[in-house]
Amino acid sequence: DACMFYEDHALFPGFNGVVADEAEGERMAETLAGHKALILQNHGLLTVGGSVDEAAFWFIALDRSCQAQLLAEAVGTPVCISDEVARDSHRTVGSRISGWFNFQPYYERIIREQPDILEMDEEDGKLVI
Repeated sequence: DACMFYEDHALFPGFNGVVADEAEGERMAETLAGHKALILQNHGLLTVGGSVDEAAFWFIALDRSCQAQLLAEAVGTPVCISDEVARDSHRTVGSRISGWFNFQPYYERIIREQPDILEMDEEDGKLVI
């Protein structure tokens, strides 16, 4: 699954917590620069996508990939796959449609377990939050 992010993520060094000024937000956007994921050094993850579904799946997948990496490093030296295999895998599992598609089971589970989450106001037809 980590191949979803092969050559498609960046590291944002020196993250200072909550983005309180426009300059740091611009620096983050510049660092992201066309990638789907940003690792905020000493803080966490940020993902983007062409839809909320896609961005949410990338976040879930990157979080799990980070956990797997830490587990692999805890028991020894991880064995890397070749750049060619990683690129080929990225083309297959790292596409926008793949991100959207892979979120759909999560969406269906959320709707099944919390059916009122998308409750609409009967009078104005707007989503009740």
